[in-house]
Amino acid sequence: MPTISTNIAANTALAYLNQNSAAESAALAKISSGSNLTSAANDAAGLAISTNMKSDLAVLQQAATNTTNGESVLNTADGALSNISDVLTRMKALAAQAQSGSSDASSLSDIQTEFSALATEISNIATQTTFNGQALLSTTNADGTTSAFTSTLGATFLTGTSSSDTISVKLSDLTSMITALKGLDVTTGTGATTAMSTLTTDIQSISTDRASVGAQLEQLQYTGDTISTSITNLQSASSAISDVDLSAEQTTYTNEQTLTSAAVSALTEANAMQGELLKVLQ
Repeated sequence: MPTISTNIAANTALAYLNQNSAAESAALAKISSGSNLTSAANDAAGLAISTNMKSDLAVLQQAATNTTNGESVLNTADGALSNISDVLTRMKALAAQAQSGSSDASSLSDIQTEFSALATEISNIATQTTFNGQALLSTTNADGTTSAFTSTLGATFLTGTSSSDTISVKLSDLTSMITALKGLDVTTGTGATTAMSTLTTDIQSISTDRASVGAQLEQLQYTGDTISTSITNLQSASSAISDVDLSAEQTTYTNEQTLTSAAVSALTEANAMQGELLKVLQ
């Protein structure tokens, strides 16, 4: 029934216009942001899941960095241990030379000079091999604090999303070995024999330390590969929830844009109806 007091047609057209315009704006927001979750109202459950995934992803990315840092620590320590092994081998050769019957007192003194210098060099390597201020092969850091890497438990690296997902990197403290090396004297036959025995033990000890470093390094490398796979899978799962499907959303936007235009036209026509109705009174 036509009326002039209430324009039902215009109100209906306006309601649809608001509805279509809101849908058009929502589709445009998703397209421009690239996210399917521009508002919690879009998908409350999906938003909660996506937020948790992003949180886990951030932790895993830091865990990947932690793992890389752990590998760097072990590679640094292994390089230093390799150098120490080479120096010990040279010292053992000197101890053997000192046991030659052709070595006179002057020669033995020269051998001892080089021997002592090499012992000092091992001490320098052990004390100066650090990572981010932490000593790797001695108990005490440069600032006097205790190194975590040579402690009983070792330094802990978080390698997962839980606080229990950790790997401890533990390195040997060479302080006692260095002290013993500095006390060796190869200027006498007895001293040279003692030095040979001590150096044989030390070389074997360094080899054992390098094997331990290698095992820990391998563990971290495998863990790093696992973390990398987890990050990729989590990114894929999060993307499926939060990222917008541009093709589908573009289609939605186009449909809503058409409906909005139709609603505008309908509202214009409905408003014009009031004027037409007044002609009845003329």
